[in-house]
Amino acid sequence: MPPTVAPEATAAALVRRPQLWLVPTILTGLLALLLSLLYMGGIVNPEAELRDLPIALVNEDTGKPPPGQRQNLGAQITASIAADPAAGKADWRRLSLAQAQDQLDSGKVYGALVVPAGFTDAVTALPTAAATRLPTLTVLTNPGKGSLGSSLASRITTQAAGRASQAIGEQLTAAAGASATPTTKLLLADPVDVVTQVGHPIGSRSGLGLTAFYYTLLLVLAGFMGGNVISNGVDTALGYADNEIGPWHTRRPTVPIDRTQTLLLKMLMTAGITLLSTTLVMVACVGILGMDASHLPLLWVYSYCAALAVGLGVQAINAAFGGIGQLVSMFVFIVLGLPSSGATVPLQAVPGFYRFLSYFEPMRQLSDGVRAILYFDARGDAGLTRSWIMIALGTVLALLFGFAMTTYYDRKGLKRLTPQPAQD
Repeated sequence: MPPTVAPEATAAALVRRPQLWLVPTILTGLLALLLSLLYMGGIVNPEAELRDLPIALVNEDTGKPPPGQRQNLGAQITASIAADPAAGKADWRRLSLAQAQDQLDSGKVYGALVVPAGFTDAVTALPTAAATRLPTLTVLTNPGKGSLGSSLASRITTQAAGRASQAIGEQLTAAAGASATPTTKLLLADPVDVVTQVGHPIGSRSGLGLTAFYYTLLLVLAGFMGGNVISNGVDTALGYADNEIGPWHTRRPTVPIDRTQTLLLKMLMTAGITLLSTTLVMVACVGILGMDASHLPLLWVYSYCAALAVGLGVQAINAAFGGIGQLVSMFVFIVLGLPSSGATVPLQAVPGFYRFLSYFEPMRQLSDGVRAILYFDARGDAGLTRSWIMIALGTVLALLFGFAMTTYYDRKGLKRLTPQPAQD
């Protein structure tokens, strides 16, 4: 008798099996919940989370103190602002103008409030005929720190300048007394003009300070997707995974190779193919789209090393975790990396959990280096030095973790699957 052939299953029959729904339903629901909480939790209320945003406070006023006062108005204003750090939202750094400019140029502060020279003289001259102009306070922005971070700093400094103007107005109005005309009182009520200027300009094709974030994201995606494509391609070519393209299915003969040698092969291929992917990222962004960028050789070397570090990390995680490796690496490099990168929302304006992640999450380390190269003249103290150190550390950890796990599996004699022999 011919062997009995079991009838083929149908979707209508299988869809009624609860156990078929259980795992996909739970995992999909958990992923949707986690992604929503992690992404929106980092950006939903930056104003409420804002703490200690670094802002420079500069007093260039050298005028003599007004009659009956021990300090000139510049010293009074800066002391008052520094003593009231915007309810903890600002970390005021009292610096000279040269020091403030240096910290703007290195991305260490998000903005600055400057009391210019001659401020006291301009204020005291207001009620007199010697007044020729309104006294001014200058707000300096730093668009290289991102549009949101620069905007938050500008708002804090503008509000501080406004409060200072009102305090000075109360002093002037009291000194003028009842003899002041209504027009004079109106002038003296808010006597200081607040002028906003760019403290550290960036190029017009810099996405308002966002190109650093998106370029970093491209490098991470190049490493992440490239690593997974290479991993799947090698497994298919060596006969450890099926190859399905549309209706076509193939399975290559299994090549005898242990896990350690397989990981070495994948990492070598990652090192080679990443040369092409990072070059194409630069060609697209700088060559075709015209993104503002300088230090191009350095940017290329940095881009390659950054994407390679991610790719090697993906290979190590896939080798250690097998089938769920892609999911694990997605959380490590993408899901947890985006909200803790500090590239769109300042780390001072995100919840503490994300600030903790930022100490080791790869995307934050890489974005600091990209920002330093693109906006801050590739200065080491703008974050580039730390980024190089973290890239090197991440690469070493990926190699150690990946090969430690595969060596352990090999010594235990754990095989990946039953070999598929070549057909005669």
